Amino acid sequence: MIHQRLIGVVTVKDGWAVQSFGYQRYLPLGHPEVLVENLDRWGADEILLQCIDRSSGAHGPDLDLLERVGKRGLSTPLIYAGGVHTAEQAIAAVKAGADRICIDALLHDTPSLARTLAEPLGAQAVIAALPLSQGSTGLQWLDYRSGVQKPLSPEVLGLLDEGVISEALVIDWQHEGHPNSFDHGLLAQLPLHKAPLIAFGGLSQAPQIRHALQMPRVVAVAIGNFLNYREHAVQQYRQQLADLPLRPAIYERSFF
Repeated sequence: MIHQRLIGVVTVKDGWAVQSFGYQRYLPLGHPEVLVENLDRWGADEILLQCIDRSSGAHGPDLDLLERVGKRGLSTPLIYAGGVHTAEQAIAAVKAGADRICIDALLHDTPSLARTLAEPLGAQAVIAALPLSQGSTGLQWLDYRSGVQKPLSPEVLGLLDEGVISEALVIDWQHEGHPNSFDHGLLAQLPLHKAPLIAFGGLSQAPQIRHALQMPRVVAVAIGNFLNYREHAVQQYRQQLADLPLRPAIYERSFF
């Protein structure tokens, strides 16, 4: 039975799709709606559209971008992250074209509001983004707006294990954008017992992705920069991971 997913990630800063390296350096790629359409065409199971400057600037979700993406007629489910702080903003993002919402800053500021998002949307529509690193005292949780790291909040862990939030996006932010560098220890040390996990950050090679997908409760891997280097990257990953419960690789047939 197919139950694991390959998620394509498009990162947006100042309205443009960018390659991101460790939350510190960015290289422009172009119009985000074009990259989203490419991932849809190339066979990603889901697409994460993350606007990384919306919460730090208190701008709210980028509804204009979501509407432009929606006009592309995607067949792939779309996850939106960026600037969602209230249930009203989450509902607006869904109405503008998102299928699910990913939250980050809200979990640092007022985690109890996650329940108010889940009530109208359903828990399956809410994902927690957790940028993590390993420190001398255990896992450290990054607030990307301030750069401050601290232990994971028991309240956030409780929301995940209670099923109020459907999945945790475990981000190796220090290695994000750097090939073959994901720290699998983040998944192993995360003190969650029930919540499904998505691995993201520095995942570029099939053996490394396989390792992540074979770890307990990991239901998906998310890949950003490395899907932009060649057109059939998603399908090539599927071929190399054909023994795992993923959709098989399907290439578009060309006629000459």
